[in-house]
This record gives sequence, structure tokens and C-alpha cells, in this order.
Amino acid sequence: MQTQPKQRQTQHTQGAVPVDSGRTPADSGRTPADSGRTPAERHGGERHGGKRRFARHYLEMVVAMVVGMLVLGAATRGVLALAGTELSASRNPELASLEMAFDMSVGMAVWMRRRGHGWASTLEMCGAMFVPALALFPLLWLDVIAADSMIALEHLVMLPLMFLVMVRRRREYGC
Repeated sequence: MQTQPKQRQTQHTQGAVPVDSGRTPADSGRTPADSGRTPAERHGGERHGGKRRFARHYLEMVVAMVVGMLVLGAATRGVLALAGTELSASRNPELASLEMAFDMSVGMAVWMRRRGHGWASTLEMCGAMFVPALALFPLLWLDVIAADSMIALEHLVMLPLMFLVMVRRRREYGC
């Protein structure tokens, strides 16, 4: 028995996206009933351990941050080394903090989008990576905090801020 490959239909309406991109619900892991539902609702919502799901998502975000920081941070430092320069947290604390926030945001954004979160919640979570740096810069410039402690303080503020962003959208995150 011979199977025919799926044909992609690209019927467009006035300036819109394709009606059928050729992807089936099995390709995306979603069923038609999933459209319009939050990731938490698609995975059982609060009926099946909402607090556990919330905690698991928080830990997933921390892991995604670390992976982004390690992978993109290594790539950035490699490119800078090839260019004959470096990014020092003690000499350039602002740039080092922003680079770290960017690396973590990319890791988190990739994971959140993969898990089906919308752009609004993804960007809010990324904002939680940058807000601590921007809030700490004036303290750094006024010599209230040392350049060497900037990144550690940024992390201390970042983790509870992520939690607050998740609480704001607790239904989406499973609680």
C-alpha cells in the first residue's frame, strides 16, 4: 500500500496567514480543542497538582536561564576572545549585567515559546531579567554597591521578581 505525502495548501485571504500551513495537530502536539487555552489548561490545570505545576514551571525557567547564560555567555566570550577583547564584570559591570540578562532571556523565551506560552507572558518574564539590572545601575553609579557584587545582587532580585510575574499570571502557569 502506497501512501501519498501531505499536500500543503496555502490559501491566503486578504493579507492574512495561510489557512492551512500543512501542520496537523499531531505536529504541534495540540488538538483543535487546545486552541485558545493556556498551557496550564492544556496540561490539566489546577485539578492535577496546580502548585506542583507552578513550582515545576519556576524550576524549568531557572534551568532555561542557566542554559541560556552558559551557552550564549560562552559564545559571546568566545567571539570577544577572537576579537582580542573581553567583557569584565568588574570593569564593565553594566555591559556584563545586560549581556547576562539577555542570555538568560533568550534561554527562557525559547523554552516558554516551546511550551506554548504567548508573547505577552514571555516578554514579561524576559523583563524580569532586565529590571533588576536597570534598578541597580544607579546604586552602582553612586558607589552604594561594588561592581563585583552587581551580578550577584541582580540574581537575588531576579528570582523573586520572576515569581511575582508568575503569580500575576498564575492561571497560565498552573496554579
